[in-house]
Amino acid sequence: NFGGVTARLDAIKDLGVNVIYLMPIYPIGTVRSVNSPYAVKDYKAVNPEFGTLADLRALVDAAHSRNMSVILDWVANHTAWDHPWTTSHKDWYLQDGAGSIVSPPGMGWNDVAQLNFNNAAMRAEMISSMKHWVYTANVDGFRFDYADGPPADFWKQAIDTLRNITTHKLLLLAEGSRSNHFTAGFDYTFGFGFFGGLKTIFGNNGPVTAIDGLNNTEYSNATNGQQVVRYLTNHDVNSSDGTPQELFGGEKGAMAAFVVAAYMKGVPMIYNGQEVGFPTRIIFPFTGTKIDWSLNPAITAEYKAIIGFRNSSAAIRRGSLTSYSTAN
Repeated sequence: NFGGVTARLDAIKDLGVNVIYLMPIYPIGTVRSVNSPYAVKDYKAVNPEFGTLADLRALVDAAHSRNMSVILDWVANHTAWDHPWTTSHKDWYLQDGAGSIVSPPGMGWNDVAQLNFNNAAMRAEMISSMKHWVYTANVDGFRFDYADGPPADFWKQAIDTLRNITTHKLLLLAEGSRSNHFTAGFDYTFGFGFFGGLKTIFGNNGPVTAIDGLNNTEYSNATNGQQVVRYLTNHDVNSSDGTPQELFGGEKGAMAAFVVAAYMKGVPMIYNGQEVGFPTRIIFPFTGTKIDWSLNPAITAEYKAIIGFRNSSAAIRRGSLTSYSTAN
């Protein structure tokens, strides 16, 4: 819960992390539900499972006092079936020929209802709900779930509005790989291709020159310091694909992969438990797994050293990468 995160802030800061990204904190729908936090029932409320708005604000304040930022997960593409909009504003949703609201087409996400981005009123209310959290919880930005779903012109509208909040310098991350996300104004995109490329290199003996190719494709349209967030694991792939140790050749291989994520033109993301070499997959719905934070002190120390060097080096964070990769 929020209090549990607040209690760990010193340890997280000690690791060298400066942005904390919380998965969705909102009430979860119960109609057609699979208990997924990505089926949001109310965009402006806190899921009591995690605490109260005051608890969230205490977490954000405690992070700020340590010079750290907190970003929330925002699910713009769809809502839970029992979100109030489904009855009060049915026209805010995509509908079939019979006038019934539908799930996101072709995705198999039957627990959520697809929003209609041709509806200007829905878009305005969605953006207003984002602003709500900046003002009420003092958060520092958002990680936007499934950013490849909503159209680029919606993201530009949302980002332009959020950038007009002069009291906050917001960090905006698109969990998506479309090249027009940078054009829309996101600070960061998500390195899906990088993760797949690393799996091929480590698992199928692929050439490391693939990383150079990814640094071209993933950074197309990136300007003015826009970057790609890169990961060895996250909530989706940890349970489906495996832990970093499973995917990258054990503890030493996983650490080598993290060096690449941290030092070769990416912004490294650490999924909770990764920094202690947690060996067990964290399975859906993600809240039932207890992590032993003292599991592997040597691994944690190595993460701290790698991140610390990155934090101390302007060249690694923002310099131009010259690659010496070969196909061998």
